[in-house]
Amino acid sequence: MLDPKLIQKISRIHIHTNHLVTEVMAGEYESAFRGRGMEFEEVREYQPGDDIRDIDWNVTARMGHPFVKLYREERELTILLLIDVSSSGQFGSIKSLKTEVIAEIGALLAYTAIKNNDKVGVIIFSDTVERYIPPKKGRGHVWMVIREVLQHQPQRGQTDIAQALEFMANVLRRRSICFLISDFQAEGYERPLRLAAKKHDLITISITDPRERSLPKIGFIELEDMETGESILIDTYDPDIRNGFRTLGDKEAEKRRALFRSMGIDHVDLMIDESEDFYINPILKLFRMREKRL
Repeated sequence: MLDPKLIQKISRIHIHTNHLVTEVMAGEYESAFRGRGMEFEEVREYQPGDDIRDIDWNVTARMGHPFVKLYREERELTILLLIDVSSSGQFGSIKSLKTEVIAEIGALLAYTAIKNNDKVGVIIFSDTVERYIPPKKGRGHVWMVIREVLQHQPQRGQTDIAQALEFMANVLRRRSICFLISDFQAEGYERPLRLAAKKHDLITISITDPRERSLPKIGFIELEDMETGESILIDTYDPDIRNGFRTLGDKEAEKRRALFRSMGIDHVDLMIDESEDFYINPILKLFRMREKRL
């Protein structure tokens, strides 16, 4: 039995995004992520306008008039979600914690993938892999994935993206589409990220709270690192403090974007705001960009 609050959360995601998933996202997703290739389906008689390169000469010779081969796209894909549940996500200055946003995006992507009959799996990680659900198909399976993503209680506090990527490399044998969803408050993951991007179709989605880029002018406040417990007292009335904080945040964000660009990784940079579905349009923009490249 699911917790009533969890059911309510799933229902809210479903109801709020149902039109987008069924009418918009599913179609955009299918266009953005193609199957592994074309698979022979059947032959039929040649019709004016058919490509002569598709003529099946063996059947044509037996039947005495031209037949062409028909193909269908081998659509089935494997989708893996890497979900960051570390303590740095337990922060939110508007209405949602970063971990809640990460979970909702993961649930939305899982639901969209299953609408297209793809396999879906998940790696939930902090500074260790806390839960792994191998990719499978089916509505029952995807709801298990969504339930785990939304209700998982983290066991550890710090972040180790490298370990999650190395674990992924060991469990995924075939090329897959992998969504890494995190606030990326970690270090030392460049090499496994590069290796993962060479083997798989890797997409990164970064989640940032507005207060991680700018400080309010409210006097002395204590800032605490959610993962290490270290704290510092600062005076937000000081313009140099506020400007330095903003500059540092902007530089870190640009450094991250440059890293992803250098590896050819598609990236969505999300800033949490008040709107219910602030993350939908940036994700759709990514899907449409990918479609144009194909």
